[in-house]
Amino acid sequence: MPSEPATATRPGLTEQLKGGLDAPICLTWEITYGCNLACIHCLSSSGRRDPRELSTDEAIAVIDELHDLQVFYVNIGGGEPTIRPDFYDLIQYSVSRGVGVKFSTNGSTINAERAARLAGMDYVDVQISIDGADAETNDAVRGTGSYAAARQAMDHLAHAGFGPFKISVVMTRHNVEQLPALEALADGYGAQLRLTRLRPSGRGAETWGQLHPTQDQQVALYRWLIDRPGVLTGDSFFHLSALGEALPGLNLCGAGRVVCLIDPVGDVYACPFVLHPEFRAGSVRDPGGFAQVWRHSELFIELRQPAAAGACASCGSYDACQGGCMAAKFFTGLPLDGPDPECVLGHGEQMLAGVAAGAAPSPGPGHSVPVTLSARRR
Repeated sequence: MPSEPATATRPGLTEQLKGGLDAPICLTWEITYGCNLACIHCLSSSGRRDPRELSTDEAIAVIDELHDLQVFYVNIGGGEPTIRPDFYDLIQYSVSRGVGVKFSTNGSTINAERAARLAGMDYVDVQISIDGADAETNDAVRGTGSYAAARQAMDHLAHAGFGPFKISVVMTRHNVEQLPALEALADGYGAQLRLTRLRPSGRGAETWGQLHPTQDQQVALYRWLIDRPGVLTGDSFFHLSALGEALPGLNLCGAGRVVCLIDPVGDVYACPFVLHPEFRAGSVRDPGGFAQVWRHSELFIELRQPAAAGACASCGSYDACQGGCMAAKFFTGLPLDGPDPECVLGHGEQMLAGVAAGAAPSPGPGHSVPVTLSARRR
């Protein structure tokens, strides 16, 4: 089972993927909004379980449909997915149907017994989330004790002989300088390091301005990644490709084209980072299920049409960065055909200066009370 979506380095393949596929390469499935943490950058503002969550039978029906569509694997998240009582039964059923599972967890529920159970499963990939190489940095974002819990989970997985699990890190201005230490941590476990981009969605909409890397840090991150093609990114940083050599991966926004998201109540969104009514494409509970949404949603059909470069048309780097991340633009109030707010050439920052206060769409109330950055960092 591949760890990340297939790369698309040939222009012809990139153009084909822009037009969409008969089924997603992979999809993200948040199976619960329930979570025992309150991370200040949580893209879905998780905390409380939604009483309308898909039942076990409904979740099994979704897995059957993904099997029929020949979806290769699914990224399971939340919330904290492992707090669902049927979590292990669902992933066991998924792999029995030939749909591989990659799930992200804060590690707090993974004990020795569960680590051994995971080690006995085929086609299961575990990502332990931390956001710093030490407790001080991590816990400022994820909560007191979360670093220790994650490290204990890594110890259990390593002791159980679980293959190369992944250590997943959301990059912030507070941990960019810790890249060597994070790399050493992963190497110490024989794990793979996976870096992802901070998006201004969910609770992240409130903390993005204080947490996202500076321009200088973005350049340093790009150079670090170029020198380490084995570090996974999930195509999070394709906006950095405007700096020169393209980073490995799709280097385009795959929303509604090769990826999408199913939320805990079965709603389908174009992008895992834009949980907003404007990007809701339908529901797996609708007639025809997920396949109907993927193949016939008006939103997905629109996203698969050739897009104009908009404000980026005159920029010589557009072919490299493809205008950047849809979610980052949307939740900062920039037009979708405008530059990424973290455009490495500074165009997004200039446009952000003209966004009126309150113009950015609200990420909604979410499922927990937001925790402010000032309350965490001392």
